[in-house]
Amino acid sequence: MAEPLADGIIRAIDQASELYHRLVMLVALSGSGKTAALQEVHRRTAAPLVNINLELAYHMLELTERQRGLQLPRLLTDIVNTTSTNVVLLDNIEVLFDVTLKQDPLRILQGISRNRTVVAAWSGSIENHHLIYATPNHPEFKRYPLHDLLVVTPEEIA
Repeated sequence: MAEPLADGIIRAIDQASELYHRLVMLVALSGSGKTAALQEVHRRTAAPLVNINLELAYHMLELTERQRGLQLPRLLTDIVNTTSTNVVLLDNIEVLFDVTLKQDPLRILQGISRNRTVVAAWSGSIENHHLIYATPNHPEFKRYPLHDLLVVTPEEIA
């Protein structure tokens, strides 16, 4: 399944260069092969694969809770900018949804996708033309209309 999904991601990367936000969302529930697909894309394209939870945790270790929320967008931009490629693959982005950080994850991803193509693994679903993260009663619940981004799902590939 990783190879056909990787093919879909690579096609979306090619299409993203024409968008204002060069953002490709790999949307599927946890355990559905998103990481394996991103690893395959990394192997085939040499685009860097960044574990956002790990990188941001390292950079925010010495910060207070307030500083973490204020500096997260800049820290993520700095992490992505350390790569010199036109495409970057982001996995494990769950920290962006931490309610204590008070962030808008999609807006942050759109911001960093202005100058390079960003492929981000989104653990969620597509429902009624909306990008969903978590369930409605969950504190991290997010719901966004599907525009200004490309979406790749395992269902599209099957």
